[in-house]
Amino acid sequence: MVYLLLIAVPLAAGLAALAVGSDRWRPALLPAAFAVHASVVAACWRRLPEPAASGWLGLDSLGLIVLSLSSAVMLVCSVYCLEYLRLRADRNNRLFTACLAFILAAVSLVCVSRHLGLLWVGMETATLAAGPLVHFNRNKRSLEAVWKYLMMGSLGIGLALLGTFFLALSALPSAVPGGSLLIDVLVAHAGALSVPWLKGAFIFLLVGYGTKMGLAPLHSWKPDAYGEAPGVAGAILAGVLTGCAFLGILRVFQICAAAGLADFARGLLVLMGLLSMATAAVFVIGQRDFKRMLAYSSVEHMGLLALGVGLGPAGTYAALLHFVNNGLTKGVLFLTAGNIHREFGGKTMDRVHGALRRVPISATLFLLGFIAITGSPPFGPFVSEFSLLRAAVDGGRLGVAGGMVSLLGIIFIGMATTVLAVVYGAPRAEGDGASASRGDSPMMVAAPLVFAAAVLALGLWLPGWLTSALADATRLLNGAPS
Repeated sequence: MVYLLLIAVPLAAGLAALAVGSDRWRPALLPAAFAVHASVVAACWRRLPEPAASGWLGLDSLGLIVLSLSSAVMLVCSVYCLEYLRLRADRNNRLFTACLAFILAAVSLVCVSRHLGLLWVGMETATLAAGPLVHFNRNKRSLEAVWKYLMMGSLGIGLALLGTFFLALSALPSAVPGGSLLIDVLVAHAGALSVPWLKGAFIFLLVGYGTKMGLAPLHSWKPDAYGEAPGVAGAILAGVLTGCAFLGILRVFQICAAAGLADFARGLLVLMGLLSMATAAVFVIGQRDFKRMLAYSSVEHMGLLALGVGLGPAGTYAALLHFVNNGLTKGVLFLTAGNIHREFGGKTMDRVHGALRRVPISATLFLLGFIAITGSPPFGPFVSEFSLLRAAVDGGRLGVAGGMVSLLGIIFIGMATTVLAVVYGAPRAEGDGASASRGDSPMMVAAPLVFAAAVLALGLWLPGWLTSALADATRLLNGAPS
């Protein structure tokens, strides 16, 4: 019942949004529904409910971590949307509002799915629901961005479907009684799975869901989608949808680890992780569009997540912690980037200078978000990135550690060049092609301020309930029974 409620509440909100005729009152549905959803998730932390009798639905510590971050990000972003959509009265928000709710319903389905086919359905639903968010500005560039997003997403989901078929072939009735795509059944019978089919399944699922995460080399949709989507849509894409794809990869890794193929899977994850970081380092240097810069930052951090899981149990723990930190920090960066974009009427360095003078709160939070996302103390990403580096060194992977530090240094320099140019300096005088100053809106800085406070708190103190869940999820991913 609890699992169905997690899906039904946002789904009902989305349907209600389609039915409500008022652009003014429709966005108010989101905070109300998302608050109910968050309260149900909070109840799950007190006691995980028993899986449904069919075994198709269930929630373990890994799914709960992803679901909790998604619910929190969506709730805060829904409050931001109240003011954002009021200021965008030139756009009908019916589809935008409904799709935000449908995304949370699809994400909830992904997190509670114990069947890999059902997980695939939730992933594809979330992808399609995000399309109207990318195209909200309805101009030529956003149209190109949404087509690229949907085309690359279709490629990724197609490869993931093929990988799911391979996984089913590895679990033919000769290996698993009755054959199954249930995660718990596959883990329990992992030793009997066909190794060649299982290896093929992991490769295709890694590439398929990796495309939706934005891992290189199939990351090309990210700069356009993140660059042209509203800031709030970028926060959801980077903090919620990529997390679902990461969960899909982790579910298959869990099966591979139980089957004794952990080293095979880890090798591919380390390769994809370093390739993604290297790609981000190349393109972030000299980047003049600060929203596209955030897209390449996302490619980097998805690479860090893959790299961490590839480094073994210690790296897996650090990667899961970094997943939480990255999702919250991207909320700070994308929402404030959206505020700066709206203030200046542009997002490139030739138009945006001196944001600190025109939107001081948003610019300060944008600067703090940059400091946090580049792994500087005292923020949460410093703790998780340092833990990733320590896992590499303690595991004897000195080459990987050296490469990671070098790439992080290059990315820091590249991002600093863009961010400092945006925040400092003298803004263009009005009448010189500059838009009229609107200043900071209290409701539109409140949401990134909440994210920033959470990121700072996780850099200073990790609550016991979180460390316990992270440790339990790490055990699940490294061969412990589900």
